[in-house]
Amino acid sequence: MHLTAYSFLGCCIFLASGYNSFSKSMETIGKKQYQVQHGSCSYTFLLPETDNCRSSASYVSNAVQRDAPLDYDDSVQRLQLLENIMENNTQWLMKVLNQTTRLELQLLEHSLSTNKLERQISDQTNEITKLQEKNSFLEKRVLEMEDKHTLQLKSIKDEKDQLQVLVARQNSVIEELEKQLVTATVNNSVLQKQQHDLMETVHNLLTMISTPNSAKNNFIAKEEQISFKDCAEAFKSGLTTSGIYTLTVPNTAQEKKAYCDMETSGGGWTIIQRREDGSVDFHRTWKEYKMGFGDPAGEYWLGNEFVSQLTNQKRYILKIYLKDWEGNEAYSLYDHFSLANEEQKYRIYLKGLTGTAGKISSISQPGNDFSTKDADNDKCICKCSQMLTGGWWFDACGPSNLNGMYYPLRQNNNKFNGIKWYYWKGSGYSLKATTMMIRPADF
Repeated sequence: MHLTAYSFLGCCIFLASGYNSFSKSMETIGKKQYQVQHGSCSYTFLLPETDNCRSSASYVSNAVQRDAPLDYDDSVQRLQLLENIMENNTQWLMKVLNQTTRLELQLLEHSLSTNKLERQISDQTNEITKLQEKNSFLEKRVLEMEDKHTLQLKSIKDEKDQLQVLVARQNSVIEELEKQLVTATVNNSVLQKQQHDLMETVHNLLTMISTPNSAKNNFIAKEEQISFKDCAEAFKSGLTTSGIYTLTVPNTAQEKKAYCDMETSGGGWTIIQRREDGSVDFHRTWKEYKMGFGDPAGEYWLGNEFVSQLTNQKRYILKIYLKDWEGNEAYSLYDHFSLANEEQKYRIYLKGLTGTAGKISSISQPGNDFSTKDADNDKCICKCSQMLTGGWWFDACGPSNLNGMYYPLRQNNNKFNGIKWYYWKGSGYSLKATTMMIRPADF
């Protein structure tokens, strides 16, 4: 390291360079410079030229001229002065060297700290580089997984579309098979009915041949269609065989065919409704329900007008017989039943429920008006007859509808427009067979 320092005394300038231990040597006092050796470093002091120190030179010259014998003492004094000056400068120079040494140490420490910081920065840079590489790898993997999942989703969507097409085709096939099954069921029911009628005719002919005259008279009276007010009257007249009888509409000369049950619970029952095979469409108009429709030997509705006229003559009881697809049977018996007239929408009145088809009446109470697809008299804005099909005392679509759609076995569940009786089988179960029958309470 090299250091240069300047010191001023009068017109003199001193230059110092070097540090460590101090030693001194001078070549000639009268020359222009002094050199000091200190260890491996040297210090050079530059003295001014004579021209630059005129006053000092003048002083010496005058002193010599004035007193020549004192030249040696003056030289000694000058030398002593110079040594003092040099000593002061040397002390100052040592202070500078010490300060320089401290600065060098601080610079060294700073350099070490800088190196350490650079190493830390380098390490962090390496870590960042590694993290960037790892992040790039992860981004690549994510992109690959996204591409893979996109392909999988597309494949799943294609499979779903294919399954939907297949399901639609299968539904079409199932619907066609259901139609064919219903048609076959109806045809089978018609054939069974024809076979039953034929067998009954043969049986009656054989009975005529082998029975006494009283039984023959009953059969003849039946064939000649003797008119009665109701089936209870026919039963009391001695006609105790179940079958189709001719009844007279009260207060008129009109006649109606009705099926009389002469066996259940003592007989005398007039059948006003029967469902058994789905052969008759019950989604009919107000007029058809008023006058009646269907076949008394099979499925039919006797007619609201006739039932209203009949039940307003005297007190009648109503028995509703039900059968499900598992072979179970149940009934609801009302000990007071009547229908209002047409002006009052054939409102139903029921009292005194007993039976096995529920402790609560599935026909809403108090009585409700009758509704059909062309006469909406229910208490719902949804038009229950159109939604549930058939004519019935719906209330607000209510817990029952024995005139709903007829559904065959294995298609009768979850059918809310089917033949239902809520408090026996629930709202979605469509029954197999129903019969509504009336008889005078004093029978």
